[in-house]
Amino acid sequence: MIHYQLCCDHGHSFDGWFRDSAGFERQAAAKLVDCPECGSHAVTRALMAPALGKPRATPVAPAAPVAAVAPPPGPMPAKLVALLQRVRAEVEANCDYVGPAFAEEARRRARAAEPEPPRGIYGEATEAEAEALRDEGIEIGQVPWVPRADG
Repeated sequence: MIHYQLCCDHGHSFDGWFRDSAGFERQAAAKLVDCPECGSHAVTRALMAPALGKPRATPVAPAAPVAAVAPPPGPMPAKLVALLQRVRAEVEANCDYVGPAFAEEARRRARAAEPEPPRGIYGEATEAEAEALRDEGIEIGQVPWVPRADG
């Protein structure tokens, strides 16, 4: 997955995760990318600094698993729920579920000598595993996992 800093024509900034650069271009052209603040479909990629990993001196102790970012307390606005349902559908349609082996599979793919298939992965990782992946320069994202739109 590729992380992009995005901005709309009204100056709002937000993050987006895509399988690849072409995935962003395709979704933006189909007006599937919109600003979470104002709903504008005129969205472009902003300039970003590259993610640089730093070596870790000591191994990370395992912690309790977390499935995803917990949604904020109280009811979520309907537009936000609909947006997160679209994100979930996109992830499930275009990525492979690897379950609790997410951190291990992400490392394997990042270190592979041969290019991996263009599909991304999703699954569960502990907070410590997620932090370790980021420290190693492996880009990951956490998405609030809401119930499916059809379920």
